[in-house]
Amino acid sequence: MIKVPVLFGKNNNIDKYFNADALSKDGKIVMEIEAGRAIANNQFLKDIFEASCMFNVEYLVLAVRNIYQPLHNSKDFELVYTFLETLYISNRIKLPMKGILLIGY
Repeated sequence: MIKVPVLFGKNNNIDKYFNADALSKDGKIVMEIEAGRAIANNQFLKDIFEASCMFNVEYLVLAVRNIYQPLHNSKDFELVYTFLETLYISNRIKLPMKGILLIGY
């Protein structure tokens, strides 16, 4: 896990950070890979929230399984894709990032 700063305090010390699976060298791209709980625990929503709070992060790369077998063949990729599409089309919530790349595997 990589610690990505979220909140700075006195003397520019990090008061709060979130963990990420990967971070680009320039700190602008964060990656989260969800093995199975992307939908079951709404982990993808937490990933979006945390990336939105991370200092200097402009893009989130989110990798989720296409189908998650233990949850009766849950179509995780399609569910997350539909959520993200709804989020952007509705234009009701503005995220501070330039974009989210969703990868199904």
